[in-house]
Amino acid sequence: MKEFLNLLPQKAQSKRRDFNLLAAKVKKLKPTRADEIFQQLHEEAFEKINCLDCANCCRGLGPRLLKKDIERLSAHLKMKTSVFKDTYLRVDEDGDYVFQSMPCPFLMDDNYCMVYSSRPKACREYPHTDQKNIRSILSTCVKNTETCPAVFYIFENLE
Repeated sequence: MKEFLNLLPQKAQSKRRDFNLLAAKVKKLKPTRADEIFQQLHEEAFEKINCLDCANCCRGLGPRLLKKDIERLSAHLKMKTSVFKDTYLRVDEDGDYVFQSMPCPFLMDDNYCMVYSSRPKACREYPHTDQKNIRSILSTCVKNTETCPAVFYIFENLE
């Protein structure tokens, strides 16, 4: 798996054109049909792929933290919200709160999340391939093939 993970960005980039063409086909489907297909492939992917073998998302994708995320994480860590912000967060170019640096400060050496039960909404929902109205985020999904082996699997098996 480690070798595949190292090659994933290059493999995904080499298939970017094909994946974009597949996304264009999915956009032409009825919304419920597109969601159905992605939900099925999402379930298949996660039967084969264990996030704990990977954690690429935690190493390289910084989630946007919402006010509720910050409050939940602060409470989980028994910190004042202001101290949590000062310790772990910065404001990005879009004005959103994100972690000061990556990998995620709560990712442990064994790929477990130190704050799993209180993790941000973006982390809970990643890689977003099981959400309704999948057609609205297909370009994001194609981009996520470079990071997430499950999303890569979905696009590889989309036809």
